[in-house]
Amino acid sequence: MAASQFSAAPSTPYEPPHPMANPGYGKRSAPDQRPRSERDFAQLPPREAAVAAYIDRLPDGADNSVKTLAKWLPYGQCALRTALNRIQAAGHLRRGSECVATEEVLLWVTRTFFSRTARDDDWWAAFTRGDVPQETQRPTRSRAFVLLAALGRTAPSLSLSAADCVSLEPQVSEWFERGATEAETLRALTEGLPAVVHHPASLVRRRLIDKLPPERTHPVARTVLRTLECSVCRAPGSPEALRGGRCGPCREEPLDTPAGPPGAVPTSGVRERMTAVRAGLVPRQDRTVRAKESMARTRR
Repeated sequence: MAASQFSAAPSTPYEPPHPMANPGYGKRSAPDQRPRSERDFAQLPPREAAVAAYIDRLPDGADNSVKTLAKWLPYGQCALRTALNRIQAAGHLRRGSECVATEEVLLWVTRTFFSRTARDDDWWAAFTRGDVPQETQRPTRSRAFVLLAALGRTAPSLSLSAADCVSLEPQVSEWFERGATEAETLRALTEGLPAVVHHPASLVRRRLIDKLPPERTHPVARTVLRTLECSVCRAPGSPEALRGGRCGPCREEPLDTPAGPPGAVPTSGVRERMTAVRAGLVPRQDRTVRAKESMARTRR
């Protein structure tokens, strides 16, 4: 009887993860983004900020088409299209294609490039070329100094002074230049420590010298094949022509008349000009008669 009175523990309803796109397609995060903060997308209206925050937390390769987003967000497809266009105009999103090399062929795949940090048109143009501009802001302390200053948290016997951190900073920076991560560097400095450490800075310096990793070969830079397309008419174009992610006609800008050489006939007047030229030509039959008369006069 006692067992029958136990109530079942409340269970959270199962929510399947957001679906992924086909391999190679879907969301792609832009590089060099700032860490997440409470002020992300604060400049956007509430609906657009909510949609942008949801896409920002999706993993790379997630299906972020309008149809799929409408199944997971409380907005219809028309509202989502408007929201995505506004997010794009704010510099967080661009749609386009990228060439992906497989073992057999080169494939152009459709992708949505997303940046938590708002970017201007010049940045997106450089990203399309594969030449991503670096952020101008630099941390007040280097990665090496921060690692050395926090070393005592992992191994209290290796607590260093500010002067020791400055002195050892170039050696740790050399580790990073050779491809070592913070975790690998910490492991090399803190594993197998003696029971008593009398001179922490000397021990750290000795380990940085003796355990210095070899130089790692850098991958050969590959040519980036990437293009953007208009968010309205889906027409491909150069980044310079797609300001705000839209082409000139979709921005309702007048088309520039191409300038030709002096005296060039406009495209609209070519047909009329050719008709006038043909009308001024002498028919072939008349040309033959005139040629015979001219030859007869010459013989006389």
